[in-house]
Amino acid sequence: MLATNDRVIRKALRDLLGKELGRHRKHGCRAEIVEELGVQHGTARIDFAIFNGTIHGYEIKSDCDTLQRLPEQVQEFSTVFDKLTIVVGKSHLYQAMHIVPDWWGVTVAKYNIANRLVLQTIRRPEKNNEQIGLSIARLLWRKEALQILEERNKAEGLRSKPRETIYVKLVDVLDIKTLKRTVSAALISRGNWRPGAQLTSSGG
Repeated sequence: MLATNDRVIRKALRDLLGKELGRHRKHGCRAEIVEELGVQHGTARIDFAIFNGTIHGYEIKSDCDTLQRLPEQVQEFSTVFDKLTIVVGKSHLYQAMHIVPDWWGVTVAKYNIANRLVLQTIRRPEKNNEQIGLSIARLLWRKEALQILEERNKAEGLRSKPRETIYVKLVDVLDIKTLKRTVSAALISRGNWRPGAQLTSSGG
């Protein structure tokens, strides 16, 4: 059995998500894909995130990777994303399905008889009920969070405060549904991602 690696899975997943992005845009929806998106102030990075009104994260674990950090990543990512999917090499499938929660999607990456990599859906993701508003707010840059408060006349006394104070205020001002929609819109509109968080256009 050929072993998968991060590079080949990443390319296949990028192509697949690029097609999904194209479908969203064809129907007039604003959407973007980001690679290596930092969460929790960059303490963790998820391999892909697609923003299309909801925020769906994808984490890759190839046959050449280990699952050592997966339990910690599950905790970090589950506070942020509306949906999550693990894309895993066949050798890790059984173990991974016992680590991720039942609401996570599971896709296996494997080679077919023609030695072509295929992504097979084992379980579709369900809605996440474990999100935390503060973790979602931390996806924003400080200036973005402050701008959202400025637009709602809620920035008084906060302009010189640390970013965490601004995030806390944002969570206090916006209900969770509005917060998720607002953060998603801000990330789609972001023009200059920092190095390591690459914006991917439709079609990869």
